[in-house]
Amino acid sequence: MRNYSAFDILGPIMIGPSSSHTAGAARLGKIAGIIAGGDITDVKFMLHGSFAQTYKGHGTDKALVAGILGMDPWDDMLKTSMELASEKGINISFIPTDLGDVHPNTVKFIITKVDGEVSQIVGSSIGGGNIVVTEVDGEQMEFTGVYPTLVINHIDVPGMILKVCEVLYNHNVNIAFAKVYRSSKGSNAAMVFEVDNAITTDVVEELRKIPHINKVKAINL
Repeated sequence: MRNYSAFDILGPIMIGPSSSHTAGAARLGKIAGIIAGGDITDVKFMLHGSFAQTYKGHGTDKALVAGILGMDPWDDMLKTSMELASEKGINISFIPTDLGDVHPNTVKFIITKVDGEVSQIVGSSIGGGNIVVTEVDGEQMEFTGVYPTLVINHIDVPGMILKVCEVLYNHNVNIAFAKVYRSSKGSNAAMVFEVDNAITTDVVEELRKIPHINKVKAINL
């Protein structure tokens, strides 16, 4: 039998109307913005299922943009996020689409930065303000953002997990959960570490110096 917390019953602290369509959407947007990093100039929100059908009525559009701007679900400025994005020169578009066999509250972010770099993130709002990210830049993965999270893209060669774990150990970062993904032996791969400590810039910079690591993203919510 599942144990329920007060948050399962009362829901998250948020600007309404919906924990799934606004609070969860804002959290997804914030994580996507962190992963993209840098100065963002354009965001395309590819909306699937229920998100595509009700995004205006439930404030999903405002919540997603608020997240991109770094706001939390309870930020009063969420209601004016579209205007704030326009003031910052960020082009926003919402595109209803079919993302296949995924959760009905799913969005694919296509984020372009000033330097032309494009990031693509797919995630779902799964209820009660909870979310799950399922894809980053074409790599299938899974994490919730509940814990500080490291997303590491690298080449699949022996010893990569050991080298990353040594850095985390030296910085006294405790690993709560770890997952490894790869498309095929010796090709591009990804590691996701959900940890108990906030991930500092020192940890990120040291990880980036490891040979065969291409990208390191730290997500501290």
